[in-house]
Amino acid sequence: MRERVLIIACGALAPEIRSVLRADGLDHVDLTCLPADLHMRPQLIAEGVRLAIRRARGAYDRIYCAYAQCGADGLDAVLEAEGVERIDGPHCYAFYAGQSTFVALADAEPATFYLTDFLARQFDRIVLRSLGADRHPELMSLYFGNYRRLVYLAQTDDAELTDKARRVAAGLGLEFERRFAGLGELGDFVRRAAHGEEGGAKDRSLLARHSGPGDRQAGPGDGEEAAWRALRAGHRPGRDARRPHRQRRLSRTVAPERSLSGK
Repeated sequence: MRERVLIIACGALAPEIRSVLRADGLDHVDLTCLPADLHMRPQLIAEGVRLAIRRARGAYDRIYCAYAQCGADGLDAVLEAEGVERIDGPHCYAFYAGQSTFVALADAEPATFYLTDFLARQFDRIVLRSLGADRHPELMSLYFGNYRRLVYLAQTDDAELTDKARRVAAGLGLEFERRFAGLGELGDFVRRAAHGEEGGAKDRSLLARHSGPGDRQAGPGDGEEAAWRALRAGHRPGRDARRPHRQRRLSRTVAPERSLSGK
């Protein structure tokens, strides 16, 4: 009998994970999701994941976590204690783009705000309403005033979503750039979770590493620390990330669409 596998994921990743499960016929893998808006209350993520793991114990042979670190203090400690592995990376932007590619993007323009398909679709609800900026527009400059560019890391070729992302950029007064990322490292993680060690496959490169069950070593996965530093460069409160650009002409042009290869 085939092993039963559970992936516990952020709700923002649900459509992409389900698309892999359907396309690959992975009907032995179940998906359970925590609400995507927990990202606005990251202190609740670790305990939410712990509860989901414990509720699933006994029903599954293997459990995986499709959360990046996401600013959720205590998440890796919970996963270590429970013996559950997660996808490598500090946030979904990094594993969608590829961690080294994300670092290069952020280094090229630290003052960048990022969107995925989910955030393009749910920007008003997940971002503006959660921040209270829909009720208090005077907060917009506080939250977004340090940004110069919006990069939409697209998972799909969807003209409607691209238009929504472009409108978000225009509303924030930011340059717009679309880069097709696809599923990036997420698709490989889902397949790795589904197949486990079958066929002698022991590639753990897409899993976060820490000590404890599952032979994970202490510390962030490869590229994770650099990707966190790159993202934080554009997110520090009160920091003017545009300072290096003050001598530039800050035209609000729309950058050409590119693939992640730069072509």
